[in-house]
Amino acid sequence: MTGKDDTSQSPPPATDLRVERIGTRRYVGHSSRGARVEIGSADVEGVFTPGELLKIALGACTAMASDFTISRRLGDDYAATVRVSGDADREDERYPRLEETYELDLSGLDPAMADRVLGMIRRSVDATCTVGRTLTAGTEIGLRFDTGGDAP
Repeated sequence: MTGKDDTSQSPPPATDLRVERIGTRRYVGHSSRGARVEIGSADVEGVFTPGELLKIALGACTAMASDFTISRRLGDDYAATVRVSGDADREDERYPRLEETYELDLSGLDPAMADRVLGMIRRSVDATCTVGRTLTAGTEIGLRFDTGGDAP
């Protein structure tokens, strides 16, 4: 016995992500955990654009980062919606600003407690929303190619 807690778990293996082309400007994103999402241009029905997925990732991260904080105050069955919007700057091909609106019914709390909960939510999101923190800080992106040959 080492004296260490033998019940500790190692982190799960990294999820393998890939995007495969299925047609003209149509792709499917896959995860090694079995998830899939259809991706394409804005003129294709039934798909998300890459920019929409970015916004959804931000909204989901905000909601998930605050889930424990809110459920402790409102219970596990609370309803919440995070809406994310922001227009692309097509000249620079980027989103200069994204706006999130967190829809959450706090009417059952007294005003002072509602203010405290909102502060706790903001702190949780600021501290643990990886997507938001990455967007705010910026990130380096590496691009390499596997061409099946000896290409540079």
